[in-house]
Amino acid sequence: MKPNSGTLVINIMNGGKAEAYEGVYQCTARNERGAAISNNIVIRPSRSPLWTKEKLEPNQVREGDSLVLHCRPPVGLPPPIIFWMDNAFQRLPQSERVSQGLNGDLYFSNVQPEDTREDYICYARFNHTQTIQQKQPISVKVFPTKPVTERQPVLLTPTGSTSTKVELRGNVLLLECIAAGLPTPVIRWIKEGGELPANRTFFENFKKTLKIIDVSEADSGNYKCIARNTLGSAHHVISVTVKAAPYWITAPRNLVLSPGEDGTLICRANGNPKPNISWLANGVPIAIAPEDPSRKVDGDTIIFSHVQERSSSVYQCNASNEYGYLLANAFVNVLAEPPRILTPPNKLYQVITDNPALLDCAYFGSPKPEIEWFKGVKGSILRGNEYIFHDNGTLEIPVAQKDSTGTYTCVARNELGKIQNEVQLEVKDPTMIIKQPEYKVIQRYSHVSFECIIKHDSTLLPTVIWLKDNNELPDDERFLVGKDNLTIMNVTDKDDGTYTCIVNTTLDSVSASAVLTVVAAPPTPAIIYARPNPPFDLELTGQLERSVELSWVPGDENNSPITTFVIEYEDGLHEPGVWHLQTEVPGTQTTVQLKLSPYVNYSFRVIAVNEIGRSQPSEPSEQYLTKSANPDENPSNVQGIGSVPDNLVITWESLKGFQSNGPGLQYKVSWRQKDFDDEWTSVIVANVSKYIVSGTPTFVPYEIKVQALNDLGYAPEPSEVIGHSGEDLPMVAPGNVQVHVINSTLAKVHWDPVPLKTVRGHLQGYKVYYWKVQSLPRRSRRHIEKKILTFRGNKTFGMLPGLEPYSSYKLNVRVVNGKGEGPASPDKVFKTPEGVPSSPSFLKITNPTLDSLTLEWGSPTHPNGVLTSYILKFQPINNTHELGPLIEIRIPANESSLILKNLNYSTRYKFYFNAQTSVGSGSQITEEAVTIMDEGKMAGILHPAVGAGKVQPLYPRIRNVTTAAAETYANISWEYEGPDHANFYVEYGVAGSKEDWKKEIVNGSRSFFVLKGLTPGTAYKVRVGAEGLSGFRSSEDMFETGPAMASRQVDIATQGWFIGLMCAVALLILILLIVCFIRRNKGGKYPVKEKEDAHADPEIQPMKEDDGTFGEYSDAEDHKPLKKGSRTPSDRTVKKEDSDDSLVDYGEGVNGQFNEDGSFIGQYSGKKEKEPAEGNESSEAPSPVNAMNSFV
Repeated sequence: MKPNSGTLVINIMNGGKAEAYEGVYQCTARNERGAAISNNIVIRPSRSPLWTKEKLEPNQVREGDSLVLHCRPPVGLPPPIIFWMDNAFQRLPQSERVSQGLNGDLYFSNVQPEDTREDYICYARFNHTQTIQQKQPISVKVFPTKPVTERQPVLLTPTGSTSTKVELRGNVLLLECIAAGLPTPVIRWIKEGGELPANRTFFENFKKTLKIIDVSEADSGNYKCIARNTLGSAHHVISVTVKAAPYWITAPRNLVLSPGEDGTLICRANGNPKPNISWLANGVPIAIAPEDPSRKVDGDTIIFSHVQERSSSVYQCNASNEYGYLLANAFVNVLAEPPRILTPPNKLYQVITDNPALLDCAYFGSPKPEIEWFKGVKGSILRGNEYIFHDNGTLEIPVAQKDSTGTYTCVARNELGKIQNEVQLEVKDPTMIIKQPEYKVIQRYSHVSFECIIKHDSTLLPTVIWLKDNNELPDDERFLVGKDNLTIMNVTDKDDGTYTCIVNTTLDSVSASAVLTVVAAPPTPAIIYARPNPPFDLELTGQLERSVELSWVPGDENNSPITTFVIEYEDGLHEPGVWHLQTEVPGTQTTVQLKLSPYVNYSFRVIAVNEIGRSQPSEPSEQYLTKSANPDENPSNVQGIGSVPDNLVITWESLKGFQSNGPGLQYKVSWRQKDFDDEWTSVIVANVSKYIVSGTPTFVPYEIKVQALNDLGYAPEPSEVIGHSGEDLPMVAPGNVQVHVINSTLAKVHWDPVPLKTVRGHLQGYKVYYWKVQSLPRRSRRHIEKKILTFRGNKTFGMLPGLEPYSSYKLNVRVVNGKGEGPASPDKVFKTPEGVPSSPSFLKITNPTLDSLTLEWGSPTHPNGVLTSYILKFQPINNTHELGPLIEIRIPANESSLILKNLNYSTRYKFYFNAQTSVGSGSQITEEAVTIMDEGKMAGILHPAVGAGKVQPLYPRIRNVTTAAAETYANISWEYEGPDHANFYVEYGVAGSKEDWKKEIVNGSRSFFVLKGLTPGTAYKVRVGAEGLSGFRSSEDMFETGPAMASRQVDIATQGWFIGLMCAVALLILILLIVCFIRRNKGGKYPVKEKEDAHADPEIQPMKEDDGTFGEYSDAEDHKPLKKGSRTPSDRTVKKEDSDDSLVDYGEGVNGQFNEDGSFIGQYSGKKEKEPAEGNESSEAPSPVNAMNSFV
């Protein structure tokens, strides 16, 4: 035996006999954990014995008789290979008449005079010993007879009418029939009650030997060989039985258990006859092996209960029958190991924003460790829908963002200890092409340049590749690749095409393309290249039934050589006016031999092709009608599918007109039930594509074939296809439905598959119906909404996502076939555990005082469990947006309001509010509010109309700047909080540029603006600011305009109809402006008393009924009183709205005044009197913050 190895070496090169080592060997490997054994290894020496001496008499036969020359080779190990040769070492020729049998004998179905010779020699070649043994030559003498008597077939081998054959599963089955007779019989094989297996059946030795490879139990049965000649036939039936040595269904597998755990070893095998299962422990039969109280043997299964470390052992399963045996080792390892993490520490993962990130935590331990993930060194445990936790320990972030960057800690723990490992995640910005290449039309011999300016993450190194028509750039010094452009010098026609810029980094790839069109330079006269002229003088010669020769004269090439001629044909009999491609020939060829189909009235035409394009078609040739013939082919796409449970609908694709090969096209439809009917049922139908067979059993297989025929005869024998009669609904429901709840929103359902016989159709899958019965805390019933999940194929489990936490569900499972659904399994009830709650439904802050605020809230819409408390956190905010210390308060779950006291006056606070269950905290809701000012400091500043219930922002701010960009313009919108009458402006510039910001003033107090005149395909930066108060701005936003359209359309602005339409629109707008101007100057004067009454208290200002803006003024109808409307909304804020002619437009704020005669002077903050045309500006009632800012 080799050192440090289990290999046993037997060397007889230096002496010794091989017979001395003949026997059965087995290897055993043993250590303190147990013993494993190998399969039996049989060693037998090869043998090549000599031929026994025998006296051979000459064979004298009459012409036409049969003859068998026996070989009878010596028995060797392994058996020899037999062949017949002559004295010149030439193989004797074999044929249907003369052939060698499987036993090595040479059979003559009938002898001929040329068979006379004296050197028929049988050779036996022993490959293992590389020797050849020779039998003594055999002499054959044939006596001619006149006339030769013909004989009907008689079987030479096997003898009798029946015989038996046993073969093992997986082997090659060889069946032989050799017959005598004159003329020489022909052998045919069939399987009684079935078909010979397709793709595994082969015929050898001139069909005298039937060979079926990889046989299985299904190949058992009666095989009949039939020998036939003109005088009759003979047959022999061979009954084949396929036995099987044992083979695995489930081999035992190694088992790793922790002390105290349970487990099973399963050993299942099949065979014919059924194998016997026996167990060994450490190579010893388990019946006499040392006892183990944790072990129980139950047939093919060993059950382990509460194992201990001493239970570790190697078990062998032996499955055996008379044809062989199987042996498998399985190591039961009782292991107690603390957790180990196999992922390298501080491993770096890099992904692109908005892509999934997979962080590995490969682990090992016994018992199996539990895995938890944390972000950061002191971060809280990760949980929630934004993460996916895989069974192998991997943490998946489905959509990684920039704030996902950081250190992630994986902790593995079991009862023996814990270990942790840190990995790093970096989320990179995506690579973008901010300046794409543009469509170019360039004159020949000029220069052209394509730009490809990119923006990428600063830590990634991009590479830029240029392609032409999706291939590498030509190897030409005219192509110059720069850092962000591609330049082509001295452009030629070959440069025409699509150019693509591809930017690759280690993490992502982007591309952009543009088309280059090369045109001729007008000033320089050039050779005119054009499509060729059409060919002419088409002539047909050498007309035959299936071919004809076509010749033509080419037209003018027009300075571009003809490369190809395209020949097309028209079938005037079946498809007149429709031209089909016949063939293509090189441009140097002007004649072609064309293959034709029967029963077609041909006309031909020719098209010339050069580099510029295709010519017009030539004039058609003369017509040529070919003769009719049998169909050459059968219909395609033959199918058999039942439409109802008791029929079979056979369909096919009909032959096209020219495929019929003659008139009277029909179809012979044949069918028989597979493995049931011997005879075919046939019917001939007209030229249709469907036939319905009624009265069939439900969903059984049928063999189907469809053969074409016409008035001249049948097409070749068609191939058979398998179809099925109609399906019916499944009969039984899936059983043993089990539900495993994975977490509060996910469950896994298992079921046993239904027997295929009960499906009564093609199994399409299983449907799981599940619905919520009730929420556990409320026990409230509502409309039941059933959900359905379909699992394709023969699956036996599925996942149920999107469940509601802390709820009770029911489900059932149904099997589905092509007809529909089967009965439902009994309803299975399962419950989901608690989860974290959703955010509170609302948070309102009311009743501000000097040192207190009142908070009211609504319970979460989805509590997902039993609420344990609410968590309130708040902190002050000063005028520079800095946050003060954070204070946390825990509130009982049954509370819905809270009064916060001992707050600072005139201070803004930010509140964070969320609910908790026993699982953890839910999403939080935020709100901001301000305590009111000290009354002494507010004297003379606050307007008396300001109520105590209104909370205004303490400082102005612009937020939520959004952009919507098109090709040359962008819509900018924003949200504003702060004093009224802010004057906004928009600043913008090219992203990454050092140029000064461009500034656009916004007309009025609108919160949107349109930037025009932008460059297509360019990235811009934008921000919004306000003037006149404290000069503050929003944060910057980025947007990119759309790429310019590569189009050569005529400019619409130069079209006469467009200019006329614009003039008409301008005239209409001018008329409307004049009418508005006249209406605004028709105003009178207000009675002072009505004005004062109207302005006595802003709390009761009349407002429009629909939108809450101030009532309109009009001097018509002798100064009618202002419209009455709804009062100020309950939150005591006034909605900003544009109004053509409202009191609000005239300033009725602190500085509003009336003159002596009662007319109103529209002054505000020192502004000049409004001009009538200004309009469309509105003002809200002053708030205490507005008043304070004005004072400051």
